[in-house]
Parts: sequence; structure tokens; C-alpha cells
Amino acid sequence: MKQFLLVFLGGGLGSILRYWISKNLNSYYSNFYLGTFLVNIIGCLLIGILIGLSLKHNYITQNQTLLLATGFCGGFTTFSTFALESNILLKESSILYTSLYLGLSVALGILAISFGLWLCKML
Repeated sequence: MKQFLLVFLGGGLGSILRYWISKNLNSYYSNFYLGTFLVNIIGCLLIGILIGLSLKHNYITQNQTLLLATGFCGGFTTFSTFALESNILLKESSILYTSLYLGLSVALGILAISFGLWLCKML
């Protein structure tokens, strides 16, 4: 039961922060959802660091991983919003902006996770 509570608390905090960032940054560009983009890239970096710390000498516990990686990062990042906004861009904008949003989100997300894991190896 404790594990479910950790995921619940982390997810709630991550969701609130995601909402606040997206609300404040998504309106900056009409053809790019900056808030969602940054949230997803930062979330990828964070989960890379957290998993890296977890793997390296068990630096963080399983419960901390549940709270931070599963809960917080799971609530903070959002694939469903990313997919919806990509669909909106496709309908309302150009193929160029849609492609940039999709390509940069996926490529930088993967690079951010790799960078987080690499950082932890270097510690």
C-alpha cells in the first residue's frame, strides 16, 4: 500500500508542475507547444538521472524510485498531451512545424535520457 501512495503523491506533484509550466509557456508560440516540449525533455533527463542513480550502487532506494521516477516523472511528462498537440499542429499548422515538434521531442527525449544515465556513470 505504501508503494501506491508514493506513486500517487509523486504523480500528483508532477502533474501540478506540468500544468503550471504548460499553462505559462504554451502560449509563447502559436506553432510550437513550448511548455509540453520542455516538460517532456526535462522529464526524460530526470528519469535518466534517477534510473542512473538507482542502478549505480543503489544510490536511491526502490521507494524513492517509485516516488520520483514512476510517480513524479510519470505525472510530469505526458505522451497523451504530446500526441494531441501533434494532431492539432498537423491540422492547424504546417508539416514543417509538426515535424519539428515530433522529431525534436523524440530525438531530444532519447538524448536527455542517455545524458542523464551518462552523468550518473561519471559520478
